Amino acid sequence: METPRDPIASRYEHAAHGLRRRDLDPDPIKQFSNWFTAAIEAEIRDVNATSLATAGHDGKPTVRIVLLKGFDSDGFVFFTNYESEKGVQLEANPYAALAFYWIELDRQIRISGKAEKTSREESERYFRSRPVGSQLGAWASRQSEVLDGRRVLDARMAEMTERYGDKPIPLPPHWGGYRVKPDVMEFWQGRPNRLHDRFRYRLQSDGSWLIERLAP
Repeated sequence: METPRDPIASRYEHAAHGLRRRDLDPDPIKQFSNWFTAAIEAEIRDVNATSLATAGHDGKPTVRIVLLKGFDSDGFVFFTNYESEKGVQLEANPYAALAFYWIELDRQIRISGKAEKTSREESERYFRSRPVGSQLGAWASRQSEVLDGRRVLDARMAEMTERYGDKPIPLPPHWGGYRVKPDVMEFWQGRPNRLHDRFRYRLQSDGSWLIERLAP
């Protein structure tokens, strides 16, 4: 049996160039766009994968990976089942956090703010862009529900496939998007000796952003 690798011995030395205050865009959304474009150009796999943290009434956080499906000056959008664990938690406590990590670029971005449901029209547009199998899956899967075996899920998928056939598949009433409207964003650039560069943007009452350098 192979000996498990010691996590303490697992080290990666960051060697990227630093991040300077004058290199940052005054607008964190534009700064995100710059880094996101660089990550796409670096051909990073699943570049839009992000960790989403939520917590319900009990205050216990949970985290999972979701896919970013859009961003603009209003925030960052992902889609899900509203009846899932994250949907239930966001209904109880609408504040969420996102974290992107692109190790190939030694970069991390943290985002936190209030999550609001997208309009049904926006959810409909995205739903229509999905592959047919994914549209059917949104009906077949009661996300986060306990299943008595894979056969249950496969049977539901077969039922939905038969029900809709070649007909247009409607948007499920329990499915749609959330937009995380940031009030704090942080950009992290890896540096040698763990002396990383960190800059935090904080939204001010007048709509401007305060930029602060943080100790690593």
